[in-house]
Amino acid sequence: MPIKSVHITNYYHKDSGGISTSYNNLLAAAERHRRYIRLIVPGETEEVEEVNEFARIYYVPAKFSPVFDKRYRIIMPWQYMPNDSIIRKILLAEKPDLIEVTDKYTISMLGAMIRIGKFKQLGRPLLVHFSCERMDDNIGSFLVGGNIGKWIARRVMGNYNFPNFDFHLANSPYTAGEFYDSVEKSKNPRRSDWFFNWCWRVFKAPRVPFEERIFVCPRGVNVEQFSPARKSDRVKREMRERASIPADSIVLLYAGRISPEKNVELLPELMEILAKDSEKDYRLLVAGAGPQADWLQDETAKRIPNKIIQLGHLDKDTLSNYYANCDVFVHPNPREPFGIAPLEAMASGTATLAPNAGGLLAYATNENAWLVAPTAENFARAVREIITDENLRNGKIQRAFEAVRANTREISTDRLLATYDRIYEDFQKRNELFTNIDKAKEFDFVKEVLC
Repeated sequence: MPIKSVHITNYYHKDSGGISTSYNNLLAAAERHRRYIRLIVPGETEEVEEVNEFARIYYVPAKFSPVFDKRYRIIMPWQYMPNDSIIRKILLAEKPDLIEVTDKYTISMLGAMIRIGKFKQLGRPLLVHFSCERMDDNIGSFLVGGNIGKWIARRVMGNYNFPNFDFHLANSPYTAGEFYDSVEKSKNPRRSDWFFNWCWRVFKAPRVPFEERIFVCPRGVNVEQFSPARKSDRVKREMRERASIPADSIVLLYAGRISPEKNVELLPELMEILAKDSEKDYRLLVAGAGPQADWLQDETAKRIPNKIIQLGHLDKDTLSNYYANCDVFVHPNPREPFGIAPLEAMASGTATLAPNAGGLLAYATNENAWLVAPTAENFARAVREIITDENLRNGKIQRAFEAVRANTREISTDRLLATYDRIYEDFQKRNELFTNIDKAKEFDFVKEVLC
């Protein structure tokens, strides 16, 4: 009988992007595989949505985030710590075999609570943490960068997050790299082994080699939704009319959050260079919203009036049409955890330009996309090459379909569910190593699991 899983995250919102898309794909896969999957997310009011016979979403009342992107609601620790909390009641009613937390911050304490015996009525399900972004990138974008930011992230991930869960999954090798960076001795030469051991003993960490607890499960694209079949002269005309730009404009598209961690500062710099072109009229359409939307609008008005047009959040069909009918898809973020947007653009048959770094390297290469160092000059040079070299452009677009076929949402969710089954089987076979909290109290983790 298939295992039942409950997934808890702060990253599922109606207007958010890649992470919500991946959860929607997982909920659809629940019906295809006939296995029960539940999702617990923040909402305005308490609500239950029956997605299909096997998938259900629980919305838990939550307030808007006090920091960073204040458009989104977040679940706080006091919403699952008390005995009579909504989330505890949901978990007791569902009795899952596997609990997955996709959050490194306010929900992460749930793993520690269950692990050290503070939720005994639930039993001892398999505890999984899914990483959809790197903490060091978040800290670098919003708090402090450089070595200080990396040091903070590695201490939190290595001493707190990693020991609290049985297994850790990531959406790309780039994202998974933070797990290794936070634990490996070579990456932390001045770390206190005594304090490291103390933390892992306090959180009753699994007595299992750390590398055996890390898995990579890339996300996938809906090839029915994102397709070159959507190419249309009518859509190209309507897209330009909506943006109030000339009919002969070359349209660049960025789709994603307008936020510091997305490196959107590169976009006005890029358009400032392209605006100097006397033969071609380049325009950038921005589909999305975020905390830097006002900044981007001000920069556009000040430096390159009317060259960047913000469209706000677009519904799925409109966005899919724009992917297929723009001239170039531009993705500026060199620290993208996975990058579903570039993959959607490639599936739409559109030339895709991105940095030569980050999680998108799991599927993007210089054979199927334009990957360059993330500077305005490099991006501008690549845009001009895309527009002027038709043979090169068409060749890369065709090769991109190979990467797309290897990363469809069906393949992605099948791989993820197979990974759940694999780690659950391991959890059952070596259960004592994961659950015996008494032996963990005196275990030498530095010597035994970090070799």
